[in-house]
Formats: sequence, structure tokens, C-alpha cells
Amino acid sequence: MRIRFAPEGWLFVIPVVILAAAALLLQWYIAAILFGLIAAFLINFFRDPHRQGSDRAIDVLSPADGTVVQIKQIDDGAIWQGLTTQVSIFMNVFDVHVNRAPITGRIVHYRYMPGKKLAAMVEKSSTDNEQNLIVVEDARGHKVAFKQIAGLLARRIVFDKKEGDEVVRGERIGMIKFGSRVDIFFPPNAEIRVKTRDKVKVGLTVIAEIP
Repeated sequence: MRIRFAPEGWLFVIPVVILAAAALLLQWYIAAILFGLIAAFLINFFRDPHRQGSDRAIDVLSPADGTVVQIKQIDDGAIWQGLTTQVSIFMNVFDVHVNRAPITGRIVHYRYMPGKKLAAMVEKSSTDNEQNLIVVEDARGHKVAFKQIAGLLARRIVFDKKEGDEVVRGERIGMIKFGSRVDIFFPPNAEIRVKTRDKVKVGLTVIAEIP
């Protein structure tokens, strides 16, 4: 599997590498090791591996790496009209933090909501934390929504698209920096293909099927 690097990471990696090199030249070996470990962590965090998941029209791919922490029914209209099932994915600092489009379609709604920085494992983070809400409609008229939710350590949510843009299943659409959560919302006819505590891979794992 070919590993790429998210361009957002250079702003963090380059200064740390410079500090590690300077410490090494000054023979501050403990500091050089410390900065080297930080650089290694950042390189791992900002990796952006190539993913080629299912291209079946009925499949919804995971928009994030991480662990499924919750699957529940919600009120119709609580997030978007016609969406009644929520799947929540927790992303720890060792997961890939690049987010990808779960289906092919058009972004019919995008909204940024400021908020708190509660730990992403906490259920209230889904409603109280800083977040982006994105709704995508496919060619069949089916809609899927997902939230990019900041966590305790997350400093910035990046979303590279805008309302009205067309996206392709598995296409890179942004990332969340340093620990976070992604919630996905489905219509009632969706067949959920994961269960709580499952590990999922962004752009690879089929989260659900919408026949």
C-alpha cells in the first residue's frame, strides 16, 4: 500500500525536524532524540494512505479511520430529514485523520458549528463540540450526512469542499487534527454492516448498504 503525506502536516513537521537537527549539531542528544520522536509521531499522524474501496452504488464507505463507539436510532429530522440511524467513529491519535467522502454525489448542505472541546469518546461531544455537518445526495436521491467533530486534542477541522460540490466515493474531503470523532447518519432502509467496537478504515470499510 502506497503511503502519502497530508500537506497540512508540513507546518508541524518541518519546525520539529529543524529543532532536532539543531539539537544534534549542538550535541544536545536527549533533546535531539525527543524532537526526533515528536517528528516521527507527526509523520505517522499526517499519513494519507491510498485507499481503493468498493465502487458499488449501494455501499457507503467509512469517512474515517477509527473504532465504532456507538450505533443508535435518532429522531427523523434531528440531523436531517429522512436520516434516522447514527454510527459514531472515534479516531485516536494513531489513526489516519484524513477524511474521505462516504458516497458519490453532490454536497447539498454544509454547516460549521463552533463549540466545546469535550473528549470525543463522550456522547455529548456529538452535539456540543466544534463540528462540521455535511450532507451528500447521490444520483438515486439517497442522502447520507456526516459530522467532523473536534475532540479534546483537536485544534482544527479542515474541510476542503463547499456546498454544491460534487464528490466521488473515497475522495479526500478534509481532515481533523489531533484526536476526534466522525458521526455518520443514514436513512431507515440502510443496512448497517459494522457493530460497536469494530475497527474501520477510511475509504475501505463498508459501513452500510443503501439498496
